[in-house]
Amino acid sequence: MWPLHGTNLGTLLRTCDAVGACLAVPPFRWVDEAIARGNTLRRPSCIHRIGDPADWLKRERANGTRIIGVELADEAIRLADLPPANRRTIMVLGHETTGIPPEALNQLDLAVEIPMVGTGHSLNVAVAGSLVLYKLAGLL
Repeated sequence: MWPLHGTNLGTLLRTCDAVGACLAVPPFRWVDEAIARGNTLRRPSCIHRIGDPADWLKRERANGTRIIGVELADEAIRLADLPPANRRTIMVLGHETTGIPPEALNQLDLAVEIPMVGTGHSLNVAVAGSLVLYKLAGLL
């Protein structure tokens, strides 16, 4: 929801389509252009346009939706240990540099980290999101 590079949204939309998920996007002006730039799908895709992301997450969690964040955190579980989703689940992605904002971190039921051996601290948000989506879908 807070990616640094908008082109990641089109890539994430294609991954959502591949696993049968929807993409939820905030009402930022650049979102439509970013999705169009990276989207190569030939048919309309499932896109939810939400209001304030933190408020939306709070409402979703209150309605029983499981909220999972892809974030380096002390209590994060490894991607390999993430079970497939068995109920409505939202995956939250943060900014590549600053991560998930504190107001959204407070809504997470679970944090997931993707182990890395190299010197980088994070993957591209579209790559990280795609890995977690496939795991949640039970396809990995």
